[in-house]
Amino acid sequence: MPGCEEWLFPAPGATRRSRVRYLTAHYFSARVFREWVDGIPELLDDRLDDNGDQIPYRRSEIVAYGLRHAYAQRHADAGTAIDVLCKLMDHRSLDVTMGYYTVSQERRRKAVETVAVLAADRHGNPRGSNDPLAYELRSVAVPNGGCTEPSNVKAGGGHCRMRFQCAGCDFYEPDPSYRPALEQTIADLRADREAATAMGAADWVLANFEHQLEAYAKVLAEMDERLAGLSPQERDAVEAASKELRKVRASQAFFPGDTLDIRRAP
Repeated sequence: MPGCEEWLFPAPGATRRSRVRYLTAHYFSARVFREWVDGIPELLDDRLDDNGDQIPYRRSEIVAYGLRHAYAQRHADAGTAIDVLCKLMDHRSLDVTMGYYTVSQERRRKAVETVAVLAADRHGNPRGSNDPLAYELRSVAVPNGGCTEPSNVKAGGGHCRMRFQCAGCDFYEPDPSYRPALEQTIADLRADREAATAMGAADWVLANFEHQLEAYAKVLAEMDERLAGLSPQERDAVEAASKELRKVRASQAFFPGDTLDIRRAP
C-alpha cells in the first residue's frame, strides 16, 4: 500500500496522510479476529456432554487475548521453565506469568500416581510407591530428582549439605519426570569438564566432574532400562504424567539457572 510500507499491518484505505496508518489492537480484536473466529465451521471443546458428544465452544468467549493464555499453557505443558516463559511473555514478574496457566490438583495427583511407582534410588533399585500422597510427603523436588533427606524435605529442598550433587547421595530418588533434567545435567557436566581441563584445573576438580558424570549416566541408564520394559501405552502415560509434573516444578523454587551454581560447588 503506497505510503504505508513501514507497517506490517497497514489499515485498510490508509494513505501517507492518514492519522493512523496501521491496524490498531482494538480494530484487530473487534473485527479481524472476530471475523476469523466466526468463519471457522466447527469449534469443539475437549469436554463431553451427557450424550458423550463434544461440547461446542461459545464463540463469544473466544477473544484474541486468550491466545496469550493458550501460548503460555502450551509452553507450561511442555515443561518450559517459569523464568524462561516469563521472558517469552515479556512479563516483569513470575507471579504474573504463573497466572497464565494452570495445573489442577486432580491432574497433579494422577501424574504423581503414574510416575511414583517408577521411582528408584541412585543405584537403580526400585523405591516406587503406590500411594502418591505418601510419595510426595516423604520427598522434596530438587534439580535432578526427589530428595528424602529429612532436614532437606523440611526446608523445602533448600538445605542440601551435599550441594545438590544428588547422584552421590543415598537420599536421592529420581523418577522419569526428571529425565530431561538428567540429560541436561550430563551435558553441562561434560562441557564443564572440558572447560576445566582447558583451564588446567586441579586433579580433584576434574575427578569431581568425572565421578558425577559416571553416577548420573548410571541413573539415566537404569531409568531408560525400566522404561524400555513398559508397553508403548504405558510409556506414553508416563511421558504425559512427566510433562504435568515438570510444569508444576517449573513454577516452584528451582530454575535451571539456579541449579548450576549449587550443583557445581565442590
